[in-house]
Parts: sequence; structure tokens; C-alpha cells
Amino acid sequence: MAIANIMLVDDEVPFVEAMTKRLTRRDLEVEKAFSGNEALKKLIGGSKTEVVILDVKMPGMDGIETLKAIKSKVPLVEVIMLTGHATVESAIEGMKFGAFDYLMKPCDMDHLITKVSAAAAKKRQHEEKIINARIKEITSRRP
Repeated sequence: MAIANIMLVDDEVPFVEAMTKRLTRRDLEVEKAFSGNEALKKLIGGSKTEVVILDVKMPGMDGIETLKAIKSKVPLVEVIMLTGHATVESAIEGMKFGAFDYLMKPCDMDHLITKVSAAAAKKRQHEEKIINARIKEITSRRP
């Protein structure tokens, strides 16, 4: 089983292709999206994604707008913001809207894998709590 199912969202095609190769070699399942809109369509359409690695600076729907939409439509998916143009303000804004973490490009691959693993674990824990709550609710209804 893969460490995590991730979606890499960035408008820079060469970056996405290179990162996909590097992440796949490290036992991650990688789905690609080249815009915020494409990512949302895939996520809403039944993607197995647990963690989105999301570029902040993209044309059209930028990373913060995409983050807000992801958290509104598929709230359990964790999002790691990744940017080459970091500012304290954008990092704070990303965290305020629910980003799991905020990393700078270029990012150390081992550090990124550690963050992805932690984010995937958090998502799985939330899912487990929801399942357990539903089971408890169903079993407590019995006469």
C-alpha cells in the first residue's frame, strides 16, 4: 500500500512531471492537476486523494481560493501549501483557511514526505472518528 494518495496541483507542467516521478519513487500514489478548477473537479468526482500539495501562485483560481473551495467541498482532504513566493501573510492566510502546512519551493523531499505522511494520518484519524460515531449512533438506536 502506498504511503498516501496525493494530488499535486501546480500550473507549471515541468515541475508537476518532475515531482510526480520523485514522489512515485517514494511510494506515493500521485494524481496531477494543473489548475485549481481541475483539482476541484477531480476531488469532487471521487478522487482517492488524501493530501493535496497545492501551489499558492497560479493563474485563474489561486492557491488560497482553491484551498477554500477544497475545504468547503471535501473538508477531510488535507492540504499542504507549496510556494516559491512565500510571505508571512500568505502563510498565515493559508493556515487560517485550513492548510495542514505551508512549505517553500524547493522543498527537501524527505521533509515533504514526512509532512504528507502526517497529513494523511490526520485525515485517516478523522475518517475513523466519523465511522465510529456513526456506528455508535446506529447501535444506540436498538431497542
